[in-house]
Amino acid sequence: MKPAPGSVFRLAICLSILGFLGRAEAQVYQGKELVKAELLADTNAIVPGKNFTVGLLLRMAPGWHTYWKAPGDAGLPTELKWNLPPGLRTIGGLQWPIPLKTNDPGDIQTYGYEDEVFLTQEIRPGAKIDDSRLTLSAEANWLVCEKICIPGSANLQMELPVSTTSASANAELFARYRQLLAQNWPDSKTATANWSRANSELRLKVTSATLSKYPAVDFYPIPPENAIIGHPQIGARAPGEVSFRIPVESPKTLSAIPGLLVFAERPNGTDRAAWELELPTVAPPRVLGHARRVISFLFFGFIGGFILNLMPCVLPVISLKIFGFIQQAGQSRQKILRSGVAFAAGIFAWFTALALVLIGLKIAGRDVTWGGFQFTNPYFVLLLSVIVLVFALNLFGVFEIALPQRLSRGLLASSERKDDLGSFFQGMFATVLATPCTAPFLGTALGFAFTQSPAVILSMFLVIAAGMSAPYLLLCAQPAWLRFLPQPGRWMLRLKEVMGFLLLATLLFLLYVLGAQRGVAGLIWASCFLLIVSVVCWMKGAFLTPGAPAKTRLIAAITMSILLVLSGVYFIDKQFRATRYAAKEVRLQGDWQAFTPERLQAELNQHHPVFVDFTAAWCLTCKFNEQSVLENPVVRAAFQRHGVTKMKADWTNGDPQITKLLQQFRRPGVPLYVLYSGRSDKPIVFPELLTKGIVLEKLETLSASVVAK
Repeated sequence: MKPAPGSVFRLAICLSILGFLGRAEAQVYQGKELVKAELLADTNAIVPGKNFTVGLLLRMAPGWHTYWKAPGDAGLPTELKWNLPPGLRTIGGLQWPIPLKTNDPGDIQTYGYEDEVFLTQEIRPGAKIDDSRLTLSAEANWLVCEKICIPGSANLQMELPVSTTSASANAELFARYRQLLAQNWPDSKTATANWSRANSELRLKVTSATLSKYPAVDFYPIPPENAIIGHPQIGARAPGEVSFRIPVESPKTLSAIPGLLVFAERPNGTDRAAWELELPTVAPPRVLGHARRVISFLFFGFIGGFILNLMPCVLPVISLKIFGFIQQAGQSRQKILRSGVAFAAGIFAWFTALALVLIGLKIAGRDVTWGGFQFTNPYFVLLLSVIVLVFALNLFGVFEIALPQRLSRGLLASSERKDDLGSFFQGMFATVLATPCTAPFLGTALGFAFTQSPAVILSMFLVIAAGMSAPYLLLCAQPAWLRFLPQPGRWMLRLKEVMGFLLLATLLFLLYVLGAQRGVAGLIWASCFLLIVSVVCWMKGAFLTPGAPAKTRLIAAITMSILLVLSGVYFIDKQFRATRYAAKEVRLQGDWQAFTPERLQAELNQHHPVFVDFTAAWCLTCKFNEQSVLENPVVRAAFQRHGVTKMKADWTNGDPQITKLLQQFRRPGVPLYVLYSGRSDKPIVFPELLTKGIVLEKLETLSASVVAK
């Protein structure tokens, strides 16, 4: 479809047209213009108090397409974010034309637009506008696909004069696309819709004599965010009646889905029309079932939080807490209880803060994940490396962490309060290190929580904190059990140093993550900065002591500050920042291939079974599964015997395509293991912790399904 040019009556109108054409921006790939975007208005001037319509026009290259607001099995909807001047505001949301339905190989069904699409939105001016001209700005984002998918964006502007009268503009274009908008559902005499649920299917029956004359009738679903549904299919057609079956995987309580009832002379015909079907206004379903599901997943979250204490990410800091319990053996029950409560408070503080941040991101429309939210950021990993190094040097006795005497007297009042503060930060530190781990039960619980309301998300993080802190609260509440721990003695000094080496082992892991994210060069510059941090810690222990002269402490403090600032500016802000991300292909070993959606689809189109390992360099659970199970000779031989293509989806630096797939499988983070049979069977999802038996058993199902066919 090609837009007709606007009519030109005289030179003044011609010049004013320049005011309501948005600045066009093009998306170019390999010398080909894929998408050209511009803003258009249906008026040549803004009249205060009189509504007008503005649209985003996207022209796509032949063979390329963008997506509808409910794109289906793949794709992303186009977004338009307005930056309107004072006096203007939007009314309602974007108006989407009826899309085209596409069935791609691999049973992929999508809804979108080819050649051209025009998305409109109504604008309401205020009753009084002081300016003579107004500039409307908007940021457009889209995904355009052919054999590959490429995201595009444009910052668009449009200037319109303010006047007491106005004339229409771009009338043909707006009229054409207004005819392609879905109509409201007609009155009950024209059509009625009835929903029912049969096991794992929703059934929609539409009674309408109007639909009988249309050979092509279809239902385009707009599923809720937390719903996983299959492809709608026509169940039966009778005179004046058509029914649809929609498979539903989750939630089990889903009773209806909004969408479009599309009808035309032929599928995707240019004469297509649609009725917009909204959710029926019925009494709300019983909340008891939903409440039970929430309670069940909260219980999983508690168990997952408890298991976090056993994960290798957390063990170094947990060892520090156990060391603290040994030190406290024989002390007053009140002091032991306060120390344990302070440690638990640190766990709760970090989980609560993290939950609030993730809730804010979700409200803002961002993707929320567990682990990837922090550990895909190399600067967070670098900061954590500095903290681990400082803790380790403190355990080695290079320096002592002590608060200023005035602060100690005024705020802490006693050494016991200082111990409590240290326990609090140990609890926070343990939780930070636990973030990249997805313990058993925890992934399922978080995957459910991230699809729920902010209250459920916050509750989930609180019960995870309760599960993680439960052992320490139990131990400090029963101090008599501390008698089973060794008695304090000189051996504790050596144990303290051993704990320092455990933290250095954690530091090596974090440096490995930095190397995976920023390559060897980034690792070298980060290590240089850590060396300066070590020197500063040594100077603190050698010269910045309470017994040192005031002049010595002043010179040491100034020198330490200069070293930190200069090394941070040079090593981090200049050198580390300039390093490139490490190439994923370099980290692949053996017969693994780098995951891309296109490569996966190509293998499935050839009916090849595919195993996808969603992993990250900072995920210790992933590394454990890879070394102990996936790289086991027996498992490797089984993959080869069954002809399985193995792919690694590396989420180390955060990949939006991988994030979307994680959400589709209702997982908040890695690890995730998925086995595609190469046919239309439902993919097999493995648990977070793998065993050789589980993998071999699932691989055998490939042979079983082939025999069955």
